[in-house]
Amino acid sequence: MSRRLDEPVVAVLEKRGRFLVAQPLFDRRGRRITLDGRAGAVGELVLVGPSKRGPRVLRRIGRPDVARDVLEGLLYDNGYHRAFPRRVEREAAEVARRPPWEGERVDLTDLPTFTIDPTDAKDHDDAISARREGDRIRVWVHIADVTAYVRPGSALEREAFRRANSVYVPGAVEPMLPEVLSSDACSLRPGQDRLAVTVEMEMDGTDVASVAFHRSIVRSDARLTYTQVDRIFEGAERAEEPWAEPLEAARAVAAALRERRERRRTLRIESLEPSFLFDEQGNVCGIVHDEQTEADHLVEELMILANEQVATFLSRRRLPTLYRVHERPDPQAIVALADKLASLDVPTPPLPRHMSPQQAADLAAEISYSVSRWVRRSGRGREALTSLVLRSLKQAVYSPRNIGHSGLASPRYCHFTSPIRRYPDIVAHRALLAGLGIDDAAPHPGDLADAAAWCSDRERDAMKVEYDADDICRCFLLERRLFEAGWEDVEFEGEVVGVVGAGAFVRFGEDGFEGFLPVRRLRGEWWSLNEEETALVGSRPGSVLRLGDPIRVRVERVDPPRGRVDLAPAEEPEAPARRERSQSRRSPARKQRPRSRRRR
Repeated sequence: MSRRLDEPVVAVLEKRGRFLVAQPLFDRRGRRITLDGRAGAVGELVLVGPSKRGPRVLRRIGRPDVARDVLEGLLYDNGYHRAFPRRVEREAAEVARRPPWEGERVDLTDLPTFTIDPTDAKDHDDAISARREGDRIRVWVHIADVTAYVRPGSALEREAFRRANSVYVPGAVEPMLPEVLSSDACSLRPGQDRLAVTVEMEMDGTDVASVAFHRSIVRSDARLTYTQVDRIFEGAERAEEPWAEPLEAARAVAAALRERRERRRTLRIESLEPSFLFDEQGNVCGIVHDEQTEADHLVEELMILANEQVATFLSRRRLPTLYRVHERPDPQAIVALADKLASLDVPTPPLPRHMSPQQAADLAAEISYSVSRWVRRSGRGREALTSLVLRSLKQAVYSPRNIGHSGLASPRYCHFTSPIRRYPDIVAHRALLAGLGIDDAAPHPGDLADAAAWCSDRERDAMKVEYDADDICRCFLLERRLFEAGWEDVEFEGEVVGVVGAGAFVRFGEDGFEGFLPVRRLRGEWWSLNEEETALVGSRPGSVLRLGDPIRVRVERVDPPRGRVDLAPAEEPEAPARRERSQSRRSPARKQRPRSRRRR
């Protein structure tokens, strides 16, 4: 059945009799759309949209069996434009040559400076300098001065606000700012003078003895990667001058800050971030799960410190801005968390009979450490148990009212260190510079409530797309692995990472694939969810499938565009694994999966 089209949708072209139709790719419940016969080739992946004469192909994207093309389609299908309006591009090119704000700056180009980023990073928001001064260490955190280019009322400003953040999917990005700014003029590239806003901190141990803020000019001496810095810290590679001593000084400060954070028992969430590898044809050919290392912690601790110092300055002077807030958890949610963990034999600290929100926050942090120790000791349950902890907490959001950040145990916190990819950071920059009397582009207090809600919503939208993209890449890689293995009699060792009444979510294989095992495939008895929602309990005595339990599975169906994998128990005889474009709904497995993406 054909349907009317109200907004663009990504679809695959198919031939139905004498008609060419578009079958929506990501929503298989969507009815096919009849098109003009000259719309394109059968089997092509296209963007279809409404017109006065009826639905028509707006853009040809590629092939539905090529991962990179499907990821591009995912962005289009979620409303991302994949290009900037011409007016915005023209304005970006103009301001890149001559920034609208050209006031006085502190020249820090002689200060040894370096960036630390992933290997494939193109937008370098932040750079670091550090120097030992007797018993103290002076640290400079340099952040790209995006507000010198993006001025209130400009086309760039309106487009940056509309986008609110950059969206990253494997092998592609939907940037908040045009590339001429995000990857060039605003990016703190090595060997090039760049405009920055610098937070200068004199550190006495973990205490900030003094802090100053500057609009500055900086020049990075080196573009370091996390892998490279870790090799240096391990002694496998030698640091070079002039950044060797500053790196070691920054390392000392970050280590002290992290040790203090450990003592204070701030929330500990450990997750593995997937990085996907592509071949020249755009197919997924591998996956690496990145665990946070000392290099990651170095950057994280210094950025958190800079964010706290900016938020403290703004809060104490009651300057309008957007804070990054994380409410303390509901005490009842922590009681429920402890009950869930107890049902899995994971030890937790004793709970008071009457719990205040602050006690709930402290206990959530303590429980996160207990979970981390249990996972390390047992070698299982990382994803499932971390997910239980995360789902007991409230979500961090943006707000014009400062209520602190519970997860970081920080009384004042904002996002300041990534203005190339987040609009709230631009707001914090404007508030800081106006408060210092350097700039007059202060945020309007009456606009901040709506801006906070909008940016929080857009962040959630971006996270969903990023999760979906990872699921799609995993499915394409799984298809590749199954094809290489011959598609038949392939069994995997897995672990239960989530349970619902309809079945269990299982992570399996060395590459960390994920799929859904329905209870209807667990034949021979009735299964139901236990009261704590941590296990499926069978009708036979002793039959139970708990979070963290090992299980051996086979793959029944793989549906890459919707990131769905259907599983069956390995002991049951199954047909060869195959790609199936079924009418079933997408698996809700993401609800069970912890993901950080460094969005503190």
